[in-house]
Amino acid sequence: MNALLDVILPVFLILGAGYVAAWRKIVDAAAIDGVMKFAQNFAVPALLFRSMSKLDLAQSFDPGLLLSFYIGAFAAGGLGYLGARVLFARPPADALAIAFVASFSNTLLLGLPITERAYGAQALAGNYAIIALHSPLLYAVGISLMEMVRSKDAGLAKRALAARVVKSILSQPLVIGILSGFAVNLSGLPLPGVVVSAVDMMVRAAIPAALFGLGGVLLRYRPEGDMKTIGFVCGLTLIVHPMITYGLGHVFGLNVDQMRSAVLTAAMAPGVNAFLYANMYGVAKRVAASTVLLATAGTVLTAWGWLHILP
Repeated sequence: MNALLDVILPVFLILGAGYVAAWRKIVDAAAIDGVMKFAQNFAVPALLFRSMSKLDLAQSFDPGLLLSFYIGAFAAGGLGYLGARVLFARPPADALAIAFVASFSNTLLLGLPITERAYGAQALAGNYAIIALHSPLLYAVGISLMEMVRSKDAGLAKRALAARVVKSILSQPLVIGILSGFAVNLSGLPLPGVVVSAVDMMVRAAIPAALFGLGGVLLRYRPEGDMKTIGFVCGLTLIVHPMITYGLGHVFGLNVDQMRSAVLTAAMAPGVNAFLYANMYGVAKRVAASTVLLATAGTVLTAWGWLHILP
């Protein structure tokens, strides 16, 4: 019970505050959108930039850690695609969007604060290693597969397709923050003190602002139909992904901190970006939106369970 009260509930109280503020119209939809844009385009990229610039790359990017998490992610996505096609008779584009939702854990807005509250800031190296590859890798695969399906009808050349995928990935603020942090880390150049102070001020606002904004956004995602598909995807993202990661973590011999980071991150609900992917292509939007909402609520229980299982 202490894990629920001390670690998980504070995160969801901030998220709930955003939900209630939007529901009671204390803040309007435009204000919530503004908070989310600030968080996703400025504060969270600043957090990633600062973290990547200081990360011990040799120790943090352990192959076993990354394979444990990402094999689980792609397995959940693959099962999501097969289930959507075979069990629910969805067309290929819908099935790809559903697969993306099943594979895309909320590594930043849920995984990071819950891991930090449970185990301390010193236990986050594994989280940052996973996050560094998360959006670039999953978006690269997701966008590539969707564009391949769409290009069959449009007759898009391979070179044009590759250029579109690269542009879509590199234009994301989160990716820009990660790559900029890597550049500073690898170059070894010290940042001016005034820049560090400004970035650190932005970083302190990142997680609270993002959680509050996420709560306000979730008000819009009300479950409406497709409940069997939604339940199926929730099971993949909340149960199947972390179970595979936990098993592979033992196979690859992850240490305690790595196992905590990998499994807790895998156990998180899909993030809003999973819905944005579906919305970008206009497919499976109801399933994506409702899964984000219901799985986020379910994370309270699944995270609590894993906190008792993990060392």
